[in-house]
Amino acid sequence: MSTTFRTGTLALAIGLALGTAPSFAAGFAEEAAKKESIERIAVVGSRSAPRSVAESPVPIDIIGGDELGKNASSDMLDMLVGAIPSLNARAQPISDAASLIRPVNLRGLPSDSTLVLLNGKRRHRASVIAFQGGGINDGAQGPDISVIPSVAIKQVEVLRDGAAAQYGSDAIAGVMNFVLKDDADGGSMSVKQGSYYEGDGDQTIIDGNVGLPFTKDGFVNLSFQLKNADATSRSVQRPDAANIASQGNASIQNPAQIWGNPEVKDDITFFGNVGLDLGNDKEFYTFGNYSERDVTGGFYYRNPHNRGNVFSVDGGETLLVGDVGESEGAARTCAVVNIPKNSDGSDGNVLDSLDYQAMVADPNCFSMNQIMPGGYTPQFGGNITDTSLTVGTKGEINEGFLKEWFFDVSGSVGRSESKFNLKNTLNPSLGLDTPLDFDTGSYIQMEKTFNFDLVKGFDMGLEEPVNVAMGLEWREESFEIVSGGKASWEAGAYADQGFNIGSHGFKGFGPETQGRNDRRNVAAYIDVEAQVTEDFLVGAAIRHESFNTFGSTTNYKLTAQLRLNDEISLRGSHSTGFRAPTVGQANVVNTQTSLVEGELIQTFLAPPTNPLSQFYGGKELTPEESKSFAFGGVYQYDDFFFTLDYYNIEVTDRLAQSSQINVLADDYTALEALGVVNPELISAVSYFSNDFDTTTQGVDVVANYTMALMGGDTLLSLAYNWNETTVDQFNPETTNEGKVHRLEEGMPDHRATFTVSQSWEDVSAFVRVNYFGEYFATHADDACAVGCWNEIADSAVTVDAEVSYFLNDSITLSAGANNIFDQEAQKLPAESYGQLGAEYYESGPFDYNGGFYYVKATYNF
Repeated sequence: MSTTFRTGTLALAIGLALGTAPSFAAGFAEEAAKKESIERIAVVGSRSAPRSVAESPVPIDIIGGDELGKNASSDMLDMLVGAIPSLNARAQPISDAASLIRPVNLRGLPSDSTLVLLNGKRRHRASVIAFQGGGINDGAQGPDISVIPSVAIKQVEVLRDGAAAQYGSDAIAGVMNFVLKDDADGGSMSVKQGSYYEGDGDQTIIDGNVGLPFTKDGFVNLSFQLKNADATSRSVQRPDAANIASQGNASIQNPAQIWGNPEVKDDITFFGNVGLDLGNDKEFYTFGNYSERDVTGGFYYRNPHNRGNVFSVDGGETLLVGDVGESEGAARTCAVVNIPKNSDGSDGNVLDSLDYQAMVADPNCFSMNQIMPGGYTPQFGGNITDTSLTVGTKGEINEGFLKEWFFDVSGSVGRSESKFNLKNTLNPSLGLDTPLDFDTGSYIQMEKTFNFDLVKGFDMGLEEPVNVAMGLEWREESFEIVSGGKASWEAGAYADQGFNIGSHGFKGFGPETQGRNDRRNVAAYIDVEAQVTEDFLVGAAIRHESFNTFGSTTNYKLTAQLRLNDEISLRGSHSTGFRAPTVGQANVVNTQTSLVEGELIQTFLAPPTNPLSQFYGGKELTPEESKSFAFGGVYQYDDFFFTLDYYNIEVTDRLAQSSQINVLADDYTALEALGVVNPELISAVSYFSNDFDTTTQGVDVVANYTMALMGGDTLLSLAYNWNETTVDQFNPETTNEGKVHRLEEGMPDHRATFTVSQSWEDVSAFVRVNYFGEYFATHADDACAVGCWNEIADSAVTVDAEVSYFLNDSITLSAGANNIFDQEAQKLPAESYGQLGAEYYESGPFDYNGGFYYVKATYNF
């Protein structure tokens, strides 16, 4: 790439990445090109010139691509969690679709309250909705950040402030902007191999990046990552399974169910970023990705004596026996099969009982034990594909009434598809003819966005020209459900005898649920920023959005920064915001196994306008609304940098998945009259609702200090977050107190990291200490407020470390570990093993799998 492109066009690339002013950015770019690193400069948070973190009127974290790579995990979520204390992401071991795409949360709010950008453009949502999202993320539908590999990233900019007035829906908690590499030459290849201390979860990651010239004034930067990860198991044998095995049932597995990370196969991702200087102060750009992976996880064990509507309908007193003749209209002839009991009250082996053997000998009678004599544990999996493409042009308008304005015109399309499957399970209503593997259908999320942005500086006699930005945005979002194979949803001949309909554990999507729903909206904004004096900066933004489904909304933001002297400045902001319910949340259908007060039940998630939901209080969804206040300060002296920021975010009409509402026998007749099919096979219903208000407040502290030590360069970094959420009001008919308690206490109030990085000529190393405060530990989607198996978990400290040796200018060898001292997660009480078969709480803030070590070799060219 020519020097001209690096200074002139890079100014446009940075200055207009989010609609900023290249006239100001050009001077910055020339200065930045002389520096060793551009990673302390951000373009989020302001539509004026790109600003350093210290000069920003709102708090911003900058994480460079090299820093992201210093982590045992190759998952972008884990990399960011290690660098940003107010960011959290939890593993979802047994959690339906949430185990395929993990949700993330910033500042104590769900994943879809943080807007994600790629090169300054809105990133599409994932097709997966986190139905069991660990409390705070229940029902969240955010973007799939995990598809973005660190090898493709130049830096990540995290704006920790409400910004809906600037960027639109979803920016209540903040904004994350992933900036792709734009080098026109050079590149790298690396291979990483790692495993957990327990000897499982082996991971192999191969990635690469190459920069190529695109004519003499452009670049093509390409990246890829290929990953495979084995499943982990932190399981214990369930006592009920162990007992049946001890009674002589040889079909019981040990452990009966696997509780741990899912298996990830052939996780391949390609990213491309292209820029071309068109001359005459214009630039063309395009970027996008293709990603695909196969994920397989586990479900809960189905006990062969008492699993409801599969093996029994009376809690395990007798087997559920199918009668072929009855299904054809004849009188029932099959006798009752009692579950034998031992003297201590435990189950005997029904397979050895005379009643069972007589039933099997009668060709008119059957039970599911003949197919699954030891019970079964379904395997839930999916094929996840994610694609996106953005094309645009930007530059200066040289004639006409918009002369000297800078423009950015772009169009984006993003698509996420999740094809679900279920293995090692049954459709009991089909009797002995049931298949064991099912195609259960797909979710498809599609988004299209068009942006037109303008920006110009006006000389008004102030310290600097007043920056004025304005723009228009058009978006279309669709959510589609594709039905599964017939066997996955079919009501077989034995449904009326009490046998479960559809693939058990995750019923396939039937023709009645198939279809596509769309929503469109248009937005207009204006953003003004003025450097009133050399030491005083103010800004204001207002945005109006109109949706074709539920009307319009107008939001504003005010920012200010006052520099007291060369070292100290104060900053603050106030904004209103909103988050529109996603099309998926308004229309999704799902059947899942839920854990409610220690019992596993079959729950039907229906659209809020579905007759079943409306019978139990469902209503049309409306947008969330928020008010945000933040203020803080920056202190910078020589090589010491310190920021402290307080935030307060009020969210009203907050949207989430309701608690499970019992479907009562007294309501069956009324529900059937409304068109609900087989209500007696639905234990509970849930739906999305705007039924509670919250206030989230907290403090972020960031401090960095660089110095020369031990013959090398040393960087000390401290980051601390205190976060507290209070549920101000809620609807007790749709949100139980257990869920309220999880929202308020489910994450540590205190979180901190302290990192020491050291570099010499041939060696570099870092040590990171992570602190996690106390939190309310719950398992899966259990919603007990107190009792059950929930408890206050202890605080914990984990340590990560890595050392790298530069063999020569091209080859780097690294070795490291996360949780190097193998700090245990909070253990479940032994009395929970009978239902959960797990050793640790799922809701912990750090990896329950324990220590993970890795080695890595990198070749730079």
